[in-house]
Amino acid sequence: MKIAIACDKHQISGHFGRCEVFAIYDVSSSGKILKQSIIENPGHRPRFLPEFLAAININVLITGGIGSQAALIFKEKGINVITGVTGSAQEAMELYLAGKLKSSDELCQDHLFSNQCQ
Repeated sequence: MKIAIACDKHQISGHFGRCEVFAIYDVSSSGKILKQSIIENPGHRPRFLPEFLAAININVLITGGIGSQAALIFKEKGINVITGVTGSAQEAMELYLAGKLKSSDELCQDHLFSNQCQ
């Protein structure tokens, strides 16, 4: 399994499309982290980031906020999106692996980038 976390520094980004980097975790079927890497956000454009992350075989995305169009694309590609997450990427990863990370299922609608959430 491959998990991406939208981050600003080591904290989960409040806006998926505007994050600085993606922390990528390769996880074994037993829940052990096999590899961790960082990928810089290649840019915020409609449809681009969901396609980009799907192309590198992401199974799960963890983020603070995400727009409805991007969330729909991830859903169409079979990628689970966990929203409303705050705090450090490491803590979120630990909670996810323990089965304790819950999604708020809320989508961005009312913030600084509300007309650009994708």
